[in-house]
Amino acid sequence: MAQDQEPVETADEPASDFENIWLRLVHMVIIAVLMSMASTILGVLTVAQFLIMLFNDRQPNEQLAEIGTTMGVWMAKAARYQTAASEVKPWPWTDLD
Repeated sequence: MAQDQEPVETADEPASDFENIWLRLVHMVIIAVLMSMASTILGVLTVAQFLIMLFNDRQPNEQLAEIGTTMGVWMAKAARYQTAASEVKPWPWTDLD
């Protein structure tokens, strides 16, 4: 390597890791806000589902049940990312499945 050339940075270098950790913090804050909103929505859906079951001969609304399942999967993925158990970010960065 010629002396006038600068070394090429790789993903393993500390400067890159330093930038990535701050980007992760930004993602974690956004996900924390989304989880708070999801918790509120889940509470509203819970009350709505109870009222529907109360007046519908104990039969739940299938669409609300599916929304709850999807939210539960999303919240689990979000919690895994928040606690660094996974590097996979939840929706909106990845598919919502």
